Amino acid sequence: MSSSDKTRPRPVTSIDVAERAGVSQSTVSRALSGSETITEATRRRVELAAEELGYQVNARAAGLRRGETGTIAIVVIGRDGQGPAAINPFYYSLLGSTCAAAAERGYEALVSFQAQPEEFFGHYVARRQADGVVVIGTATNQAAWDYFTACAKTAGRMAFWGSPFDDSVWVRSDNRDGGRLAVERLVQGGAQHIVFVGDPASSQRQFRERYEGYLAAMEAVGLKAGEAVVSSGADRVSQGRNAIAQLADADARFDGLFFACDAMALGALEELTARGIAVPDDVGVIGFDGLGSGEFSAPPLTTVEPDFARAGQLIVETALASEGERPARRVPVHLIERASVR
Repeated sequence: MSSSDKTRPRPVTSIDVAERAGVSQSTVSRALSGSETITEATRRRVELAAEELGYQVNARAAGLRRGETGTIAIVVIGRDGQGPAAINPFYYSLLGSTCAAAAERGYEALVSFQAQPEEFFGHYVARRQADGVVVIGTATNQAAWDYFTACAKTAGRMAFWGSPFDDSVWVRSDNRDGGRLAVERLVQGGAQHIVFVGDPASSQRQFRERYEGYLAAMEAVGLKAGEAVVSSGADRVSQGRNAIAQLADADARFDGLFFACDAMALGALEELTARGIAVPDDVGVIGFDGLGSGEFSAPPLTTVEPDFARAGQLIVETALASEGERPARRVPVHLIERASVR
């Protein structure tokens, strides 16, 4: 035995605590795990002994013995061929609120970024690496969603945000109500010719719901709704720019714009400025997602924002719930007033 082994202090064990408290080792285990079979006087004696000796319960090991890990796995899906830096900032906001919600319930978060088929892994519960799995991210990675949807059918204990499918256990913003809020605010600012920008037929089911909210709200205020403006582009920002180019080049009439996501709205603000169309004097602009970057656009972007704290709580609750307790859930939304609407 080396001299360092001789001088290294021996770790305190539950046997040491049992000797100090004058009880059995099994009593120590039950007392420190909160068992109701232990009297309060005995529990207190064990706790004092553990405190005097500096003994710390290995909560993870105890949880594993009970069939629990104390961990929630969070998978963030990205675009195939792109790294985490290219992920929509919205999902980082959602990731943060989900980690916070997990911590509130005493869980640690195991986060992974997955984009390519060789990276896909969702069997955390079966491998006893997590008690539930949350999957969030871009709906454009069809292969990833096919994989995780198949996992959910066999594994359970999974919840999705951003799923392009309605047959999975999803949590989403109240997108239709967001459409109502946007239209009513644009009308309040004097807009009469309001255009929705975004593809309702895309893999983003949220876009379809936001368009439906727009249609219902336009009818409710007695205005004529138009077909959604769908534009191409390598990313959402360029799609927003190209949508304005389409409208302007076609001499379309518009004094209000509701974008399916903030990234498109931010691109549109750039193109509107380049074409000399004043915001909000000539046209009001509202996005959806509550991106923090919208505060620094020119002008700052008015947006519909989901309650991120509630979103994190609901998605964690859904992932941990039993099969009979996991309905699809809606997260309330609210308007963030900035300067892009009169």
